[in-house]
Amino acid sequence: MTLLAMTPVQEMEKPYAKRWAALGVLCLSLLVVVMANTSLLVAAPAMTLDLNLSSSDLQWVIDGYTVPYAALMLLFGVIGDRYSRRGALIIGLLIFTAGSLAGALTGATTGVILARIVMGVAAAIVMPATLSLLVATFPKRERATAVTIWAATSGLAIAMGPLLAGWLLESYWWGSSFLINIPFTIIGIVGAVALVPPSRAVNPGRIDWLGGVLSVLAVSTVVYAIIEGMHFGWSVGPTYFAVVGALSTAAFVAWELRHPSPLLDVRAFSSRILSGAVLAVLLFFLVTFGAIYYVAQYLQFVLDMGPVSTGVHLLPLAVAVFVGSGITQWLTPRVGMKYTVTAGMVVGTLAVVSMLGIDTTATYVDFVPVLALLGIGIGLSVSPCTDAIMAEFPESKLGVAGGLNDTALELGGSLGIAVLGSVLATTYRGGIVDYLADFPGKGPDGQPTAQAAQAIEASGDSVAGAVIVADIMRENTFLTGYADNLVITAVSSFANAVVHTSLIAAVVFAIGTVVVGVLLPGRTPRVVPAVRTAFDPDAAKEVAELEHLLEQPSAPDAVVKKTPKKVASERSTQNPVATEVVDDELTRPSIYQLAAKVYEVQAATEEEVALAASDHLTIHHLALADIARKRRETAEEELDAALDLAELPVMKRAPKPVVRADQLNIYQYGDSVRRRCTELQERSSSVWSMPL
Repeated sequence: MTLLAMTPVQEMEKPYAKRWAALGVLCLSLLVVVMANTSLLVAAPAMTLDLNLSSSDLQWVIDGYTVPYAALMLLFGVIGDRYSRRGALIIGLLIFTAGSLAGALTGATTGVILARIVMGVAAAIVMPATLSLLVATFPKRERATAVTIWAATSGLAIAMGPLLAGWLLESYWWGSSFLINIPFTIIGIVGAVALVPPSRAVNPGRIDWLGGVLSVLAVSTVVYAIIEGMHFGWSVGPTYFAVVGALSTAAFVAWELRHPSPLLDVRAFSSRILSGAVLAVLLFFLVTFGAIYYVAQYLQFVLDMGPVSTGVHLLPLAVAVFVGSGITQWLTPRVGMKYTVTAGMVVGTLAVVSMLGIDTTATYVDFVPVLALLGIGIGLSVSPCTDAIMAEFPESKLGVAGGLNDTALELGGSLGIAVLGSVLATTYRGGIVDYLADFPGKGPDGQPTAQAAQAIEASGDSVAGAVIVADIMRENTFLTGYADNLVITAVSSFANAVVHTSLIAAVVFAIGTVVVGVLLPGRTPRVVPAVRTAFDPDAAKEVAELEHLLEQPSAPDAVVKKTPKKVASERSTQNPVATEVVDDELTRPSIYQLAAKVYEVQAATEEEVALAASDHLTIHHLALADIARKRRETAEEELDAALDLAELPVMKRAPKPVVRADQLNIYQYGDSVRRRCTELQERSSSVWSMPL
């Protein structure tokens, strides 16, 4: 065994021995890219003061990471499939390290924005690679558990980002929130080389570059238009980007429908499982990120918690995510994905509804149920949805599946902060605007001075701005009373805004829960086989090609239903040398036999599931299901043995002279028959017998 993971997954004969250690590396990589997004919740105030950021500048710092992160994941997932998934992970972590270092060392607004853009691009490379590597590395029986751990890590990162950033800001400057990423990325790079096996798609085909460009253009313009429009109004700029986004989306759909090898086959959304799972992930992170956005502000600026204290008080969310993930591991196999996901969304809706009672007297205890219910809902819903999305795509499209899941996740988070954050800001501004009309510091003309205008703008933007302005005003003894009243008015307006925003979020989440519940089927649809179903498409293609070469019928059933007389008559018309070769290799499993065994496994599995899923079970159903189970297990054993035998090399021998049967005397003919029967008996066993 070597110290480095060098054997590709597709060449391994059995599951990778270090796959759980590799999962740790993948989860660490996921943790760092999600933390970089949530750490700004506590780092933004210090960054704003030090760099003198305007509201527009701060929004660009946030969007510089969010827009490329959401827009590029689908394309980079496909590129990782095509060339190397592990290579994509390592390259992404290297770029993320460079961006984090640049963001920490720069002292200019433009430098911070550019660093965040670089980090967003790197995150778009890393995140789909983690999910596609996970699915490629783990066998199907362990995949659900691994995906659950992966999903729980994303919930942990939501709370870990503010905690680590707050801990650093207690002693260091805001740039330390960038530097904290570097130890994680270095460990991830080393771990990826040592523990994560190489992986790439088998026969992935050419990349649909035009579809990729259209997908990037569509997602980036739509996300940017919504963020800018919701925060700064639907002026010419956001409206223009919204129109470009709508046209790009329509062009992407039209192109993917006609392309022979599309980047994302949009027809896949006709699957109720895929559509429901993607919608559930998007809605959950929309509400979760929006709720965390204003809960963190309330803890910091209303309850006057420091950065570290804010992060610690958000930890119940992470704990609840792991609790919910443990529940879904037990619940989903018993009741099905539909009911687990729907239950998680109902719990999430109740979490948002519980914030309708928030007022100026609210304490941290009032937010504990919110965080706990949100975490349990995430744990219940996200991992089954992620597992379902990945299962809807073939092995060669794991990067597409991971990119789609992660795009829904990040798009939901971005829209949550943009839409719910905009509703929060608008409602807050409406509650404080009248009080700010009497703000001191007016000139002889009755208009506020430049300094006063800046303070009014900051106080009207957010409760954080009002608290900072009030602290500055208290330096003047004559303004202390106004400063205290400013804080009281800001807190009251913010509490009302939280209630109003939570009401809208609860309505949206409740409607989404109903839609997802209708979309997701109660059970995975199965077709009960009557006598014989169609072969797997890949197996049928191989059978058809081989039959064409051998000039035999192309229908699989025709191969099965041939009588011995018919086979003998067909063989008698063929070339004698070809007949001799076929006779010599009769004991080797053929493509027909392998395809038949594939069919037998599929048919027995479908019959077993259909019988076990019956609404009214009887002893007869249970007996039939037990028979189907035994038949499936037998077929699987024979198929495994046949696959092993089929890979044995063909025996090389000199061509035998062609001797017709009518040239043999009775003794020679009898001896040849005896030898043939003896040879077949010696080489026959329960493993070799392959009935069609």
